[in-house]
Amino acid sequence: MANERHEQGMPHERRDPAEAPGEGPDQEPTTGSGRAAGPETAQEPGQDSGPSGQESAQEPDRASAHERDGAAEAAGDEPSGERRGGVGRRGFLVGVGLTGAGGLLGASVTSGTGGAAATAATPGGTPAAAGPGGGKTAHAPRPEQFGGQKQLLVPEILMLPDGPVRDHAVLVEDAKFREIGPARKLLARHSALRPVRLDGHLLMPGFVDAHHHLTQSFGKAQSFGQPSEIFKTVWEPLEHALDEESAYLSAKLAALEALRGGFTTVADAGTRAPVDVGAVAKGTEEAGIRCVLSKIVADGKGGPAHLGRWDGHPLIHPSLAIAVPENATAEVIKKTAKLCGEAGAVFQVHVNEHLASVERSLKSVGRRPVEYLHHIGALGPHTLGAHATLLTPDEMRLLAESGAAISYNPVASAWKGNGVAHATMLAAMGVRFGTGTDGTRGDGFRMIDAAETAQRLAYGMSAGDSSCGAGKLWLEHATAGSADALGLGRVTGKIAVGKAADFLVVDIAVPELTPSWDLRWELVRLANRDQITAVVVNGRLRLWQGWPPDWDGPALVRRVAETAPEVVRRAKLQRVEPV
Repeated sequence: MANERHEQGMPHERRDPAEAPGEGPDQEPTTGSGRAAGPETAQEPGQDSGPSGQESAQEPDRASAHERDGAAEAAGDEPSGERRGGVGRRGFLVGVGLTGAGGLLGASVTSGTGGAAATAATPGGTPAAAGPGGGKTAHAPRPEQFGGQKQLLVPEILMLPDGPVRDHAVLVEDAKFREIGPARKLLARHSALRPVRLDGHLLMPGFVDAHHHLTQSFGKAQSFGQPSEIFKTVWEPLEHALDEESAYLSAKLAALEALRGGFTTVADAGTRAPVDVGAVAKGTEEAGIRCVLSKIVADGKGGPAHLGRWDGHPLIHPSLAIAVPENATAEVIKKTAKLCGEAGAVFQVHVNEHLASVERSLKSVGRRPVEYLHHIGALGPHTLGAHATLLTPDEMRLLAESGAAISYNPVASAWKGNGVAHATMLAAMGVRFGTGTDGTRGDGFRMIDAAETAQRLAYGMSAGDSSCGAGKLWLEHATAGSADALGLGRVTGKIAVGKAADFLVVDIAVPELTPSWDLRWELVRLANRDQITAVVVNGRLRLWQGWPPDWDGPALVRRVAETAPEVVRRAKLQRVEPV
């Protein structure tokens, strides 16, 4: 890993323009972006044309490996992983298009004749995304291009499980990724399709929020500056004050915020609102986000009905929850965990979040929360423990041995925690974990930045660890790792054959990512949600440039602004005001 990080972090190798790839006696000349000059560059966005760039020498092997990995995942097997560590520094940089005139610095395409920057515009008159140097990308995406049952997408860079690659395409059909490989091959194989060219854009998996409270979105700053354990003084009163309509509005608002932040999946940990969870499901379904929807069953009732109610739903994945172990008897906890295991659902429970809860567990049952769950037989691959900020080495071992998963929620730790989950240690010990917001803010890029920063401050500095897993670790656990923690590893989290088409289209022709040396690191530390051009969930465009294209987002915001104050007034929150 150290060598891999060193190689990917090296600067570009500059080449004489005369030696640029694709300009030889047997090849077509290229433009400044590395694309063949001639008729292709003169076409309008979305027209049929040839491949978007020259294939590197490594691409055939890389593509076949990814195709085999994707097919293996779709069949339920593990990817081969044969490419890991198999490409050298120059091969890697050239392969992902981060060197030479065809890299991110050359993302704006100029015409082959006049040299003026192309100026495509969206239907509403909005200028196309600006490329480096003030130019416009030649193939600016348009929202209508993401419609229909089948799309052939050709991004500037594609984020695959093994990292970013260039000159690749994906075929989306019936809400799933059906083919992934070199653009030249897919364009030839599907010549009847009009390709959607995404010049200057990255296509990457959507973020997966492994821990959220969708019916707490009216609280916002009401929880700021409060003592760590605030669920009794802020969150429970707030949720108890909700009715069907306000619970629906709260969930839909949270879902919209999550989509704006690049999340395509959220896991709701269960609501205490005195309403049917169908109100929460309605809000998320209308917004268009994938939701792991929990029902709190601390009384041991309603679990089977809830799991059966949403079975087979395309976007709602049922789950059962007990807020904290102390809220239910050992018999109910064990029964709930077993029920989830048999149904292939996830059992959600908060564990080891605050010192007060750890000490209450020790006093009441003689064991720490994770130890207690293991002792009663409720810790297994179906268990998702939220927070886990205060773990002993023995508890980490129990998590690893049981196959249980953890949601690492770094912003929650910063805002109201007693500690930071040692995520890099969890990774080293083989503990499954995802990342979650805990409803703090629905911004995927800021979440992964916080995840890495918290590890660096809490553990990396004292150990002299300057990388703390590097960009790759945090991107992986915010997407595929979170999906796995939620029991959705076979459904979403990766750009892979057979997975649901849950993805982001991210503008990378921006100052923050120019020049680009290591895209995964840069996405973690430098990217922003305002770079997200499109959010697609289950093959359907759900967000375009920050707002839903098929329902009135601003109207929802206005409605919440009118409704929320009365809910908060009824809640009678018990806040501690700073002196």
